Amino acid sequence: MTGRSLSCSPEGIQKAKRALIRCSFTQKALAEDLEVTRQPIGKFFTGKPVDRNLFVQICDRLDLEWEEVVTEPASELGVNQDNSIDIDAIVQGVREKIKPIIQQLCGTMRVLDMTKPIGLNDIYTSVNILEKITGRQPLGIDELLEQYRSQDFDLFGLNKITEKRVPGLEAVEKYSKLMILGKPGAGKTTFLKYLAIQCIKGEFQAERVPIFVTLKNFAEAANKPRLLEYITEEPINPIYSIRDVITYGKALVLLDGLDEVREEDSNRILNEIREFSDRFPKNHFVMTCRIAAREYTFEKFTEVEVADFDDDQISNFVNNWFKDKAIKSETFIKRLEENNRIKQLAASPLLLTLLCLAFEDSGDFPANRSELYKEGLDALLKKWDAKRGIQRDQIYKKLSVQRKEDLLSKMALTTFERGDYFFKQKVAEQYITEYIRNLPDANTDEEALQLDSEQVLRSIEHHHGLVVARAKRIYSFSHLTFHEYFTAREFVVVRQSSEEALQNLVSHITEKRWREVFLLAVEMSPSTDRLLLLIKDKIDFMVADDQKLQEFLLWVREKSLSVNFSYKPAALRALYLSLSRSLSRSLSRYLSLSLSRSLSLSRSLDRSLSLSLDLSLDLSLDLSLNLSLSRSLSLDLSRSLDLSLSLYRYLSLDRSLDRSLDRSLDPELKNLLQKLREQLPSRQDWQESQKWWLANGKAWCEELRKVMIQYRKIGHDWQFSNEQKELLQQYYDANKLLIDCLNSDCYVSREVRQQIEDTLLLPIAEIKQHQQ
Repeated sequence: MTGRSLSCSPEGIQKAKRALIRCSFTQKALAEDLEVTRQPIGKFFTGKPVDRNLFVQICDRLDLEWEEVVTEPASELGVNQDNSIDIDAIVQGVREKIKPIIQQLCGTMRVLDMTKPIGLNDIYTSVNILEKITGRQPLGIDELLEQYRSQDFDLFGLNKITEKRVPGLEAVEKYSKLMILGKPGAGKTTFLKYLAIQCIKGEFQAERVPIFVTLKNFAEAANKPRLLEYITEEPINPIYSIRDVITYGKALVLLDGLDEVREEDSNRILNEIREFSDRFPKNHFVMTCRIAAREYTFEKFTEVEVADFDDDQISNFVNNWFKDKAIKSETFIKRLEENNRIKQLAASPLLLTLLCLAFEDSGDFPANRSELYKEGLDALLKKWDAKRGIQRDQIYKKLSVQRKEDLLSKMALTTFERGDYFFKQKVAEQYITEYIRNLPDANTDEEALQLDSEQVLRSIEHHHGLVVARAKRIYSFSHLTFHEYFTAREFVVVRQSSEEALQNLVSHITEKRWREVFLLAVEMSPSTDRLLLLIKDKIDFMVADDQKLQEFLLWVREKSLSVNFSYKPAALRALYLSLSRSLSRSLSRYLSLSLSRSLSLSRSLDRSLSLSLDLSLDLSLDLSLNLSLSRSLSLDLSRSLDLSLSLYRYLSLDRSLDRSLDRSLDPELKNLLQKLREQLPSRQDWQESQKWWLANGKAWCEELRKVMIQYRKIGHDWQFSNEQKELLQQYYDANKLLIDCLNSDCYVSREVRQQIEDTLLLPIAEIKQHQQ
């Protein structure tokens, strides 16, 4: 008898035959139950040598003690003289033999458009786990808004995690049967490969043998083998001792991609996994599956979810990616921080990989962000499954990629117009129903349409992860970036920039949350002439009926024309409009903040018009005087809590007046400013300055204002109402957005660009005259 074989004694054969009858088995049925052929079963019942592991399994299945029926114990590596197995020795032997196989299978990764594989340990970033599944939280929309919303809309983040995160390795240690759910590209397979590598290196569960099974390959294997048979015969584990490892519960069984199994194989594979895990419960199991895949029930498995990357994980991934490359990770991180919308995508490991690939090509993100987002959507809609040879059984087979994008665009615009960043499942299904009812061969039965819409919604989440569950029966787009992109796409691509569509878009020009939609719309338009002209008209007519605001714009025009400087008129108009706005708010803002914001529009124009940055004497003087008045108005020496701030502003006022007097001035103006300067008390005696300012400050400010108005035509107190101030702010912001659109990677004719620049920030009468 060979070293690993056992045979049944004559008495043992009789016991086995009685047990076969008692268990209602035939030899054929027993072979099928144990996933082996008839031949070794026949050998067992005739007293011939049988593989030791199979011998033990047969006895176990027949409720027999194998020691009571065996005729001759084996002597071999891993088997002691007293016939007991040294399972630890077997485990270590198996680990050594399969180590190169595991390293070859799990040691590298290659996704999307990578030109070559990359070492797993060279790029791997630790995974965090959510023990509560996001889409099953019993939360309402108001509660979700409270969790995700920031006071600054630009910081509204759908990737913020409020639940506690647990390190992935800790979760695997904690639960012996673990189902890891995650969105497409969340890093599930990478994590499973990492577990296999860490295990075989002895750095995680070194007492176990890692067994990595790609469930798609198992499901499509020839002759449809049972799972145990597949594992023991699969080339990845060509060691007969693997049966011992599994039988004695020493395996770390890693089952990857349950969602990738074809529908026709699904029930068979589910049953195989259930039976295998029930039959060998002492082993450690980790299985991965996409969120919202078909309804799977594994009662003994604990379900967790892969968390999106946080800032630390993003930094670690980027540092690993750009290590030893010409482009530095710091450059990538800096550009990422400057663009919140792109940063939102980086929370997905798959999309972060795409961003790194794009950045590596040129050292920056593409100027046209709509093209970058389109590439990210293509990765989720087409490339991610196609690159891995996965053909999913889509409920919505009649929907091409373009149809899917059209459906998502319709949903995006409808929800975005309503401000619904979160929407109920029934609402989403209704949007889908309204779309698919018009498709060829669509169901005409309303109940059937409703069922189809439910399946389509689940498929969008499962296959692409573009719409995801945020709580029980509440959904949102996976990223605000994609919500905005699809909204813009509805106007430009689906509705083909029709006049009605563009008018609808332009009606939102004063709403801050639409800013990104406008920028994306102009970037994805083949020509933006009509859209930009509609925006310009909308802005101009915002203030056309307000006489005081028209007078203000007329003053802005006249003042800009009086300055002898190389700036184009539009940039000067922007500067003087900005300075007047900052002056009117100087009582409640620090000077530095108001000045930086006041110059923002003129700087945008600066970039657009390619103007000189050297300040002329006229402009420099106006800036100095404007700062002097702004600082004097911001002083409040009556409040002791503000003394340090007031002192700082007082000294700054003194210096700004000094700078004004240092310039070549009109003699009368210089004389008047000198007299105003001499009225100010000494800088050294702060208490005396405080008393003087309380007594004389208001009158002094008015004198300075009169001088500025008379000699420089600046410093007016326009006395706008609150409504006018709000309207002027909207007008300013809308013009800023228009200039940002011009500065984006959009296609606009020279004639339209020039027309917009020539008439920017002019009173309506001047604009009409220019058009005529």
